Amino acid sequence: MSEKIIDELFDVIKDRQETLPEESYTASLFTHEKGENAVLEKLGEETTEIILAAKDDNTDEIAAESADLIYHLLVLLASKEMDLTDLREELAQRR
Repeated sequence: MSEKIIDELFDVIKDRQETLPEESYTASLFTHEKGENAVLEKLGEETTEIILAAKDDNTDEIAAESADLIYHLLVLLASKEMDLTDLREELAQRR
């Protein structure tokens, strides 16, 4: 497993945003008729699913839903023309 999986995933997301392949779920989030609301709805949905998984003490589901949440958060960052440096800088300030 790569230590830089978040960076690799973000690179793929940015590529899908630029190339917009038809068969890509990620590209569909950037071209969805609801626009940004589609991503925001997914963030809310995934957050709720993590809460329910945690309530059920289901660690497999917590991991899966956390991955979904992080993925959709990265899509949101890309849609706002932000990158991981913005996130890293904010986290570093809070450290």
